[in-house]
Amino acid sequence: MSIKLRGKGVIAGVAIAKAVRLEQNLDKHVAAYIAGSVEEEAKRVAEAFDAVTDILEENVRSLKEKGLGEQAGIMEAHRIMAQDPMLRGNAINRAENGDSAPRAVLAAADESAAMFENMEDAYFRERAVDVRDVGKRIARVLLGLKGPEIGEEPVILCGEEIEPSIIANVPAEQIAGVTLGQGSTTCHAVIIAKARAIPTVVGLGSDLQNITDGAQMVINGSTGEIFVKPTEDLLKHFRIKIAEQEKLKEQYAKLRSLPAQTTDGHEVILAANISTHLDISSAVKDFGARGVGLFRSEFLFMEHNEAPDEETQFKAYKEAVEKCKGELCVIRTMDIGGDKPLPYLNIPKEENPFLGWRAIRICLVRRDVFMPQVRAILRAGVYGRAAMMLPMVIQLSEIEMVKEMIEEAKTQLAREDIPYSENVQLGIMVETPAAAVMTPMLAKHVDFFSIGTNDLVQYTLAVDRMNTNVSYLYNHFNPAILSLVKRTIDAANANGKWCGMCGEMASDPAAAVILMAMGITELSMSAPSIPRVKKMLRSISMKQAKEALDHVMRMEHGTAIREYLQKNFSLEA
Repeated sequence: MSIKLRGKGVIAGVAIAKAVRLEQNLDKHVAAYIAGSVEEEAKRVAEAFDAVTDILEENVRSLKEKGLGEQAGIMEAHRIMAQDPMLRGNAINRAENGDSAPRAVLAAADESAAMFENMEDAYFRERAVDVRDVGKRIARVLLGLKGPEIGEEPVILCGEEIEPSIIANVPAEQIAGVTLGQGSTTCHAVIIAKARAIPTVVGLGSDLQNITDGAQMVINGSTGEIFVKPTEDLLKHFRIKIAEQEKLKEQYAKLRSLPAQTTDGHEVILAANISTHLDISSAVKDFGARGVGLFRSEFLFMEHNEAPDEETQFKAYKEAVEKCKGELCVIRTMDIGGDKPLPYLNIPKEENPFLGWRAIRICLVRRDVFMPQVRAILRAGVYGRAAMMLPMVIQLSEIEMVKEMIEEAKTQLAREDIPYSENVQLGIMVETPAAAVMTPMLAKHVDFFSIGTNDLVQYTLAVDRMNTNVSYLYNHFNPAILSLVKRTIDAANANGKWCGMCGEMASDPAAAVILMAMGITELSMSAPSIPRVKKMLRSISMKQAKEALDHVMRMEHGTAIREYLQKNFSLEA
């Protein structure tokens, strides 16, 4: 009998395959482990850390060679964790105090993970999973355990959590889908699955236990539906869906080199959001991205035990700018805050870090950290088209202070005879209601706006989208949001400036229709989303888009707006 389960679909697509359960419980293996002397156990811990570091370095090298930049970046973060002197020292100390080597490693990893779990920011809370993944990887080396056995036939990976390294290192054609018990949409496993366009469902919770190893199953990453031991009728239905899916992929592939241009000739630039310069090649080659609309430079800061120096940043930004091949590369300045307490910034604990000392507020105080970034971006601009984007702006004085620092940096570089560009654009992320309301005035002082809808929606609607009790209220089609978005685009256009968008709303094909009608210049998104948005824009006329916008702006309910757009502008085959 077929069992129907439902989670949260996070990566669209249908998959039919056998389940491979990836259990991460090492308790019975740890209990059976035979420990040596204290000295031997401490030595084993140190050797296991070294071995895993070597393996991760090889993983990073291999992924880079394959052009899988995002996966390589995540594995690089794991390598840095494996080399963390605090984690290593804690594990060795525990072994020297009598713990067996695997117990020492797992306990040290749990202690480090607990620090992340106590942070306010969802992204950093989920890094606790990564620390535990690294700890389990090291423990498995000590226990002599191999990774999961995945045969030649495509499988659906199932687990409460899945190590991102498994998804990153298994050939894409062998992973038909991913199902997770936990509900995060921003954990590294999901990020890698998204980069590889693998259908994924999360948030199964205790229902995960209904999926047995080897059972045939169907997952629908669009609806979140899962069928375990599906009937023949269900299989027939979903095989038709998969055939339709393949036709869509073929259509997307044909669009790769074509512009995102409407039937009557109006074009919108579709760019990529990236976390590392390694992501760009795949975004351009595989998905047809036109440059980078958001380079999250904070990942460069998070990968080091101290602030990366000017040369380290310059090399990363230079490579990113060069890989854009003449298209614009928008580098967001360090978006770190009280909810992302990098140890070397000594950020005090805050009652409400989302409204605290973060982003541009830190940069303007910590000139020793910010000035090297400003100089590095100016230098990278020599090698193509670069832009500097300021996050979390709420007032003009912040822009004016950055402009003064840019001029100071130019003076320094000229004095030092270091080449820099005079043509680096300066813009802001419009992600606070204050910035959105003031865009008619702010537009006179910047070169561009990029609307960060993730925070703009959260702050405007007073909704924490990670809070399941209120997440239903989080809707970028709420009339208040559409009003602020339109105000921002209108202000940019009225002042001869361009306006983009780099939040999740930009990757919504239905939203792209009305954003184009509002006059948006650029939409930047996760690279795999580009073909879907491009297909939508190429299938309609500007006249149709403006008619839809006129209708939507007269509507009073966000849910009704969403339903109207999805009904009239659907990509479903």
